[in-house]
Amino acid sequence: MVIVLERGIPLRDRENLKSFLERNHFKVNEIRGEEETIFGAVGKMSIDPREVEILPGVDRVIPISKPYKMASREFKKEDTIVEIPNNWGQIIKIGGTRVTAIAGPCAVESREQMMEIAKRVSSAGAVLLRGGAYKPRTSPYAFQGMGEEGLKILKEAGDAYGLPVATEIVSVEHIPVMKDLVDVYQIGARNMQNFELLKRVGELEKPVILKRGLSATIEEWLMAAEYLLSSGTNDVILCERGIRTYEKATRNTLDLSAIPVLRSMTHLPIIVDPSHAVGIRDKVPPLALAAVAAGADGVIVEVHQNPDKAMSDGPQSLFPEQFEKLMRDIEVLSPVVGREVSRIRSKPKTSESLAGSDGIKTSLSCAYSGTRGAYAEQAILHYFDACNERLPQKSFREVFQAVRDGRADYGMIPIENTLAGSVYENFDNLLRFEDISITGSIKLRIEHALIGLEGSQASDIKTVFSHPQGIAQCADFLADQPWDVVETSSTSDAVRIVKEKNAKENAAIASIAAADAFKLALIKEGIEIDPNNYTRFILISATNTNKSSVDRKGFSTNESSTAKGKPMVSLSFSTKNEPGSLLRCLTVLHYLGLNMTRLESRPVQGEPWTYMFYTDIALTIGQDSRLIDTAVEELKAVSEKVRVLGKYYEIN
Repeated sequence: MVIVLERGIPLRDRENLKSFLERNHFKVNEIRGEEETIFGAVGKMSIDPREVEILPGVDRVIPISKPYKMASREFKKEDTIVEIPNNWGQIIKIGGTRVTAIAGPCAVESREQMMEIAKRVSSAGAVLLRGGAYKPRTSPYAFQGMGEEGLKILKEAGDAYGLPVATEIVSVEHIPVMKDLVDVYQIGARNMQNFELLKRVGELEKPVILKRGLSATIEEWLMAAEYLLSSGTNDVILCERGIRTYEKATRNTLDLSAIPVLRSMTHLPIIVDPSHAVGIRDKVPPLALAAVAAGADGVIVEVHQNPDKAMSDGPQSLFPEQFEKLMRDIEVLSPVVGREVSRIRSKPKTSESLAGSDGIKTSLSCAYSGTRGAYAEQAILHYFDACNERLPQKSFREVFQAVRDGRADYGMIPIENTLAGSVYENFDNLLRFEDISITGSIKLRIEHALIGLEGSQASDIKTVFSHPQGIAQCADFLADQPWDVVETSSTSDAVRIVKEKNAKENAAIASIAAADAFKLALIKEGIEIDPNNYTRFILISATNTNKSSVDRKGFSTNESSTAKGKPMVSLSFSTKNEPGSLLRCLTVLHYLGLNMTRLESRPVQGEPWTYMFYTDIALTIGQDSRLIDTAVEELKAVSEKVRVLGKYYEIN
């Protein structure tokens, strides 16, 4: 049964409840979720659940009817996200909105092989390195792996590129050797029902990839996961790798239907192994893409630099170039299903590389959408005292990706305009990129100009280029003109297009700075609808970046910024599908005296008719920032998902 604890339950009541359950022959597992804390009590139902429900500190009791108790949705309604640390101080997450790629050869063959493969798959986008050191083979005469030496090579290669390592364990005898060298244990298909092995691996309390047995039903698979969960680990990753059918065209038959079926049955993350499923190299990429489209949390793919000479499973191993293309395709597909590809950020720079001639760290990079002279670039210059690198990107999404991957320390993106309203794409990006947070904000006065070639006049113009926001902000001016209006990715990019076309019939709506950057002329200044035209930009950074410090109140600060500003908090939450749910959420903020300055509703991609709400909260002078922590806890009780997007200061 699942026992949901009351919020703020006293320690004494918690311990008394645990002792009561253990006396009645239940094994108790405590799980702290985002919304609530539960006791998972596993054992024979020897007591009436009502006897538990009346005990102090118990909110409610939920009996579990499924034979797989701890793996069931009844046990835990929110999805499990498995966290795996790497040696660079970062956390790799499997589950949630991420698509995770695990890659490497079937077997470790040499140090040179593993170092090269680790380099190639890491640069392509893999976040875990796989490789077999102990190989259970159908034939006793086939290559059985390098054993302990192979484990050491695998770990060395993974650590060199910030990749945690995953490898198969085939015997409990290997645990002493593997425990300090393996980050994720893999239980192969042949051992899915090796229950003694499952129990011993579960006791290690490390993440485990559990592959589906060759002929196992979904329920049998979940029962195997139950052995791991009940033995101690909370981090089990299910891996569909094909099942045995009468079909002989492929090595096995990949059961993609298992992914949506499992979603309703279990909270555990699900990945797919297309390599073992199909056994044919050129069939692996399409099945990997199909797995992502079906809702898989990741793929595990075999990659070898010379598959024809591989010591095991060469025919199903991708060349590095094929894996690189596959990752590019997954990068394109993932946003369509409401996901983002998980990446390892670049290795942190050393203090030496950051230090100038005087020994003071000076390196700072900030990405923005557009080209030279973009309003976002101006916001960067206004926000920071100094910024060594301003990195233009082609789109807002690429700004987020640059920050996520570590190519930029920060990103500057627009979030709203006083005339044109919200930049909805960036609300969606904030919700989609879970490893990105808001670390600062600035409001910038926007002054638009009509820009063209030297000597151009309004009468020469036939086509005007600009970003949709710039077009909306100059709607009155454009309404009186017979020009064709073409949307661009940014206002500064519009200026670049006019420069490249080099014709007087073309003009752009952008900033004076953009005109200067491209050495173009100002045809008319101040063409916006209203002089009170301001855009609010937010500064984003990776959640665990070391570039931002935190003050004593828990707010992000940037030592290079020009001023501290006023404290702001941005939250997102989803409401329950019932009358009055939004009112209850807003009432929490009202009774705590929190000033909500913005509320936006956005559909959740991949979940039809489900919405997330975005809100900004401005703290007043003297207001205790701990009220935000209270608000988050209270919101968790009346909403489905709550996330703090950032605690930061806004510069006016």
